[in-house]
Amino acid sequence: MIFKYRKATYTLISLLAAGLITSCQQQGTEQDSQHLAIEEQSSFAVGGTVVTSPGEFDPIADGAFNPENQNTAGQTLHGDHAFVVHQKPVNARQLPLVFWHGYGQSMRTWQTTPDGREGFQDIFLRRRFSVYNLDQPRRGNAGRSTEPTSLKAQTDDQLWFGIFRLGLNEEFYPGVQFSKEPEALNQFYRQMVPDTGPLDFEVNINAVSELFHKIGEGILVTHSQSGGLGWLTALKNKNVRAIVSYEPMSNFVFPEDELPEGVPYLGGLLNGKGVPHSEFEKLTQIPIVIYYGDYIPDEPVENSGQEQWRAAYTMAKKWQEVVNKHGGDVTLVHLPEIGIKGNTHFPMSDLNNLEVADLMSDWLKEKGLDK
Repeated sequence: MIFKYRKATYTLISLLAAGLITSCQQQGTEQDSQHLAIEEQSSFAVGGTVVTSPGEFDPIADGAFNPENQNTAGQTLHGDHAFVVHQKPVNARQLPLVFWHGYGQSMRTWQTTPDGREGFQDIFLRRRFSVYNLDQPRRGNAGRSTEPTSLKAQTDDQLWFGIFRLGLNEEFYPGVQFSKEPEALNQFYRQMVPDTGPLDFEVNINAVSELFHKIGEGILVTHSQSGGLGWLTALKNKNVRAIVSYEPMSNFVFPEDELPEGVPYLGGLLNGKGVPHSEFEKLTQIPIVIYYGDYIPDEPVENSGQEQWRAAYTMAKKWQEVVNKHGGDVTLVHLPEIGIKGNTHFPMSDLNNLEVADLMSDWLKEKGLDK
């Protein structure tokens, strides 16, 4: 990778590896193979709060700078913000993309894939979208929490292997779009990130809403846990012009008097979230597309790693029906049903992520969001 500097323009030259582009990866393929020119880039914190201890700070007092027995009187703690990396390509389109990761993850979700290819961050920069890639509060680079928590060192890799639908007990599903190279799985496990404070949906929503206040109108791209929080962020901030959601799990928003029955699944019951009609109607004013990958069963199964996604997909279908009944524009895509097979819970970083990105590009064009 080569960096050139001229008039505040950074040119990043990164050729796609030979053989990675196939005939099915059509839209943007020629463009994707070209040099990537970045006009502006920055990183910053947004949102958050400040906590102040009572008393008056005395820099000379005993323990003022002793981390093991600190005198905190009069001192402040800036925390619960999101951390954002922004890149703007040359000749950028009008609306930027805001990428928000899922549970146990960070902005790494959208960056280099576990097997070393370009992720959605770079793919869409090549397609001339400005990108804001974030770590939500109390996660990753935004780890400064105002509330304490206990971190456990826990052996749970195989659990997540199943929940993220790569396979079962480190045996890959047939045809899975994930590299079988051991180093790819090693990298995948190492992108897990713990919460440094209690998981608080309002803290997360507030921080991402503040980002949209700062940058203005944009397109929110969510994954898994952030899917449900994405709907709630759109209710809070009118600058969310559209939502692209990959495998949302929960917090599907319904009118209070139209809540469907919960969807039972192994170990739980997935319920919708009721809000006043006046709030719900905001979701009918923006286009939304939802994508789910493969290995999601049609009927209940004993594999909990698959079961929760059956419940999520079932609830997503209920939600699409209600939003569209009220005049909304929700598109729900089950990738194997349109011939794109083998995708895990992370279609944005699977082996066919260019094909998955093409679907998103097509949708953005169809909705007039790629000007």
